[in-house]
Formats: sequence, C-alpha cells, structure tokens
Amino acid sequence: MPQPAALFMPEAPLRLMGGRERDSGRIVFPHPAAPAFEPIALSPRGTLWSYTIQHFRPKSPPYAGPEDFTPWALGYVELPGEVIVQARLVDVAFDAIRIGMDLVLTRVALDAQAATPLWLPAFRPAEAAA
Repeated sequence: MPQPAALFMPEAPLRLMGGRERDSGRIVFPHPAAPAFEPIALSPRGTLWSYTIQHFRPKSPPYAGPEDFTPWALGYVELPGEVIVQARLVDVAFDAIRIGMDLVLTRVALDAQAATPLWLPAFRPAEAAA
C-alpha cells in the first residue's frame, strides 16, 4: 500500500508542505513524491474561499476516523499567491463562518482517541489565534 503524502513540513513552526513544479513554478498541495516538484513551506495564513458543513460520516474507505461521528466544517482556504487548500475549520461556530474571513493554520486529530492519531490540516479564525 502506498504511503500517504506528507502534509506538514518536518520542522517547526507548523506549515503545510506544498510542492513547486520545477519547470513552471506551479504550486500544489500536498507535495507530490515526484522529481518534477520541490517541497516548499506554504503560508500559515489564508482567507476562506468557500466552505460546507459535513453532517454525515464519510464512507469507509477512505474515511478511517471514529464510528461516532460529529459534524465538522470543511473549507477551501486560499493561501495568497500560492494555492487553495481543503481543510477542516475549527474553533468557530458553524453560524459564525464567513467567506473572506482571515484564517491561520493549525491541526486536528482525525480520531482524538487514537493512540497515535493521524493529524490533518485545519484552520481557525486569525483573531482566535492572536
């Protein structure tokens, strides 16, 4: 089975690992394991481009989280001059989410009860991070 793509840069502070195509300069996320791409640290700040509320447990596979499902917000976050990434939205009430809101990168465990949780990208309102 292939290994999942690395989502985060290995060093601190927390940053997403994107890939820059060597020939064109195009930026993608996640970083593809291909020689045509070099790893780059993406901006930890972005703007909410679009979102939805996930009200039902995703189909397994590929979902590998807990059986007991709690709805979450899922957003497309524009990282200025780089790329739009899909990530969970945290630390914000569903009815307070607004297109264009300033966000900052964090992470969330897919299953908080797991012995070694799988960490996923997430964004929270920038004012909550201050």
